[in-house]
Amino acid sequence: MRLRKQQRLTLIALALLLLGGAGGLVLYALSDSVAFFVSPTEIATNQVERDRRFRLGGLVVPGSVAHDDGTVRFALTDQVHQVPVRYRGLLPDLFREGQGIVAQGALADDGVFEASEVLAKHDEAYMPPEVAEALKRAGVWQHGAPAAAAEPPDREAGGDR
Repeated sequence: MRLRKQQRLTLIALALLLLGGAGGLVLYALSDSVAFFVSPTEIATNQVERDRRFRLGGLVVPGSVAHDDGTVRFALTDQVHQVPVRYRGLLPDLFREGQGIVAQGALADDGVFEASEVLAKHDEAYMPPEVAEALKRAGVWQHGAPAAAAEPPDREAGGDR
């Protein structure tokens, strides 16, 4: 009887150990795919580790977009600091100067953000939460300002057509 209890306890302990090990491996694998949001000011103040993947958000600086042999160069700003960005690939259709975007990638040794993915907002009323928060901290964006610009014009009297 005692042997049976000991075997059951050993089996439960082994199962818990394997389950814990599997959970640890999953968390370790996911740690490389997690990308935290960073603003241009945080990069300028050296709060970001190089060679670490993260998301950089801000507004595309007007006049900074340059296309060169399949590579696009532009700058992102939070209206306090600017970060140069280099991206090789197709940009979203909604990408334009003055647009709020989020780029995912890593900071290169030369200080240029090497983007592997560029995401643009989908309409005038939307601002990625991370970008909106960074612009609020910079004192540039007030809640509701972008949405007011996107309101449809007043309809004629007589209702919908």
